[in-house]
Amino acid sequence: MTIRPPRLGVCYYPEHWPEAAWAEDAAKMAALGLRQVRIGEFAWAKIEPAPGAFDWAWLDRAVDTLGAAGLEVMLGTPTATPPKWLIDAEPDILALDRNGRPRRFGSRRHYCFSSRSYRKHTERIVEAMASRYGAHEAVAAWQTDNEYGCHDTTRSYSPEAARAFRLWLAERYGDVDALNTAWGAVFWSQTYRSFDEVDLPNLTVTEPNPAHVLDFYRFSSDQVISYNRLQVEILRRHSPGRRIIHNGMGFTFDFDHFALGRDLDAFGWDSYPLGFLDIGPFSADEKRAYMRQGHPDLAAFHHDLYRACGNGRWEIVEQQPGPVNWARHNPEPLPGMVRLWTHEAIAHGADVVSYFRWRQAPFAQEQMHAGLERPDRAPAPAAAEAARCAEEIAAVPPPETAQARVALLVDYEAQWVFETQRQGAAWSYPRLLLDWHGAARRLGVDVDIVSSGSILEGYDLLLVPSLPIAPPALVGAVKKSNIRAVFGPRSFSKTPHFAIPETLPPGPLQDLLPLKVVRSESFPRDHRERGAFDGVPVAGQWWLDHVETDLEPLAATEAGRGLLYEASGVHYFTTAPEPAFLTRLLRRVVAEIGLDVVDLPEGVRLRRRGGLRYAFNYGAKAAVLPDGVAAPDADLLVGERTLPPAGVAIWRDRS
Repeated sequence: MTIRPPRLGVCYYPEHWPEAAWAEDAAKMAALGLRQVRIGEFAWAKIEPAPGAFDWAWLDRAVDTLGAAGLEVMLGTPTATPPKWLIDAEPDILALDRNGRPRRFGSRRHYCFSSRSYRKHTERIVEAMASRYGAHEAVAAWQTDNEYGCHDTTRSYSPEAARAFRLWLAERYGDVDALNTAWGAVFWSQTYRSFDEVDLPNLTVTEPNPAHVLDFYRFSSDQVISYNRLQVEILRRHSPGRRIIHNGMGFTFDFDHFALGRDLDAFGWDSYPLGFLDIGPFSADEKRAYMRQGHPDLAAFHHDLYRACGNGRWEIVEQQPGPVNWARHNPEPLPGMVRLWTHEAIAHGADVVSYFRWRQAPFAQEQMHAGLERPDRAPAPAAAEAARCAEEIAAVPPPETAQARVALLVDYEAQWVFETQRQGAAWSYPRLLLDWHGAARRLGVDVDIVSSGSILEGYDLLLVPSLPIAPPALVGAVKKSNIRAVFGPRSFSKTPHFAIPETLPPGPLQDLLPLKVVRSESFPRDHRERGAFDGVPVAGQWWLDHVETDLEPLAATEAGRGLLYEASGVHYFTTAPEPAFLTRLLRRVVAEIGLDVVDLPEGVRLRRRGGLRYAFNYGAKAAVLPDGVAAPDADLLVGERTLPPAGVAIWRDRS
């Protein structure tokens, strides 16, 4: 099988620059080693400046110019930015926020997924673009819309959303009495006589019915999926053979990316390690330590997530090349980090890494966002790093990505459950996922991410940080595969209708693990439940399940409360373990399944891709690769055994 080498790309906005500069820009892109250019995703007002009056000439020339330079074009549908004339003509396109205020024109993503008129105009503009460029020899890929869910735009509380939600409920439940039963609507006299009486779960006096909220979150996710499918079907009809992707974001859990990915050829995501560090669920110490590098596990977690959502095919649509404009603080990356981020994405299987953007814009909202060029057309620091990456990738083409032996289960519905009733302000599902993924990586272990419906064949260890609603087949799949499993707190604690299971948590998991959660408590962020594991002090945070069981705990608090239990190869944490506690357990379990465990220097991470091994230094100090990672006579293809800060090493894995 011939494997296409990874490519580098860039995001370009020809409508922002004089047409006389396009050919020179394209030539410089090609000379830098870039092979793909993404354009068009915000250009609706330029393409259709007045209703029905299309101006294709400029876009024709832009696509032709880029193609003539040997560049592949990824063309974005421009539906993230409906033009002003369209909003004025059809104001029901606008979403309403949870406070009932319209999300007005003047930035982007100002539409409601449920708007019938917007879906009609989406069909019209996508049909027009796809029919014109679908067979163009330079167009190799399509991007649908841009960053679904960004700026908290998945959930709309508009009249159009209310109408669509009632239809969704009628299809889901069939009879309103079934809805009343499922929601426990007898509580607080919330029963409904018809689906038409159901409002959206906002603007209530106090907490709305959690089953109502969860169904609204499910509905909102389904609206994103159906809207994207509308575009995909048009593109496939007019542009067969071109890949279709969408670009997700970091820490975006408002819709099910696994479901979206089933309609795509690959999944993309927009990687901003420094921006996401600044706004993400990290401590002040972590933000200080990694201010210019990004957290060592942040980008890698999302790489593995989107590889799973894309069924193994994924790419970075936007890679941070310098300071951004949208975080609370926007530092410059440490020299070498753009190169490191690029190689790390490829180590995790990326087909394309595309930098955002070609040239820094001197105007409008993103004028403080760096590019590969400065506004005066001089190279920015990241340009040289991109060129070096292009040379190194050409010299060391990686093989296909193999399946790991450890799987981490990520579930979007879990986040919706926790948003609906956190039951503790410190609880953070995204942080829990990062901690569990990072614990394995700190031991040098590769991790695949799987969904709750994934086939577990080929995996030896399943990590489930928390899964409140039990998929019907998961316990049976764990039994059948004889896989070892580690579950975190709050797992199997709710029914699909957001009730406590009749048998109490962890519901069907009790078939494998004979314990029953009889009470749970949550703690402030700085509280720790301290205990011992293997004679070593450990601690849990955020949460504690009180259980009834005949099992002896593997770890317990000083007061005798169990923190960790095990039976038949299945472990259960009653608390969110601190990273050191979790790593101690994983070190034992990973060794038991026959994987090598290594002690990595602070900030160093590893990754295998086929027969190649990669090492990355996120730390502030130089680090030496231990002999257990790379043998003294390892065939180093890139870098050295001593990794400077932002250093990368690549070598052949003789094992």
